[in-house]
Amino acid sequence: MSTPRARADQLYGLESAVLSDVGRVREKNEDSDLIMDDHALYVVADGMGGHNSGEIASRLAVEAIRGFFENGDSGELLQKSFDAYRRRRTQGQRRRTFDEFRLWKALEAANLNIFNTAKRHPQFKDMGTTVVAVLFAGVRVYVGYVGDSRVYRIRAGKITQLTEDHSLANEYVKMKILRKEDVPRFPYKNVIVRALGLGDRVKIDTFYRESRAGDTFILCSDGLTDLLTDEDICRVTLEAGDPRAACRALVNEANARGGVDNITALLIAVHDPADHTDAAGNGARSV
Repeated sequence: MSTPRARADQLYGLESAVLSDVGRVREKNEDSDLIMDDHALYVVADGMGGHNSGEIASRLAVEAIRGFFENGDSGELLQKSFDAYRRRRTQGQRRRTFDEFRLWKALEAANLNIFNTAKRHPQFKDMGTTVVAVLFAGVRVYVGYVGDSRVYRIRAGKITQLTEDHSLANEYVKMKILRKEDVPRFPYKNVIVRALGLGDRVKIDTFYRESRAGDTFILCSDGLTDLLTDEDICRVTLEAGDPRAACRALVNEANARGGVDNITALLIAVHDPADHTDAAGNGARSV
């Protein structure tokens, strides 16, 4: 768990923790996660593909995102790319800020990293991964995602799902073929319609919301959301009190309900820096 701290352009202190668990059924954990407090960047990826492929795909995704922010999230090349993007943006298309643009490009880099690795190694054909990533900058939190891993926000005791699942079940709900209350019993509820790594290009959804002191953001894989309702996640998180305890409590609750899949929970609590002492060290990144 990290102590509350803020980047130079970050108005709030961020306290983060993550816990990833294999669950009660699976032999291997194919989830990966990333905490980069110095960049106010947080990522969860849920791999797929069978054998070792899912584990490799999710790891390649977070490694590519880490490398992008360590080596390419600033500088002349990225700025030129952003300037070119702004010039060619078509009329009516929503304009991304620089921070949203670099998050988008980081996820594109992750997609290519997986796809190109699979091309070089045929045994990894068709491997892929979901991804959810959040980047805090000023009062804004930027979200980028592909697949059915989720980002939630708890504010004033109420939970909101910020992402929209790229899943067959959700497509059926939008088409009014399936009722939302029937999704838990839908036999293909875990079939996703988008993933990183399956092609050289993928549609990546990005957006931003404004953050406030007192907010808690949750990134998680479907090993958590298949077993806990949104209300369960909110209750367990609030009862735990802090990100580290909440990660442990959420994973324990999912395992108590069967632990049928890998479970990853990453939490970021937003604090008013004036109420906390900023620490010089990074602190532990996991529990």
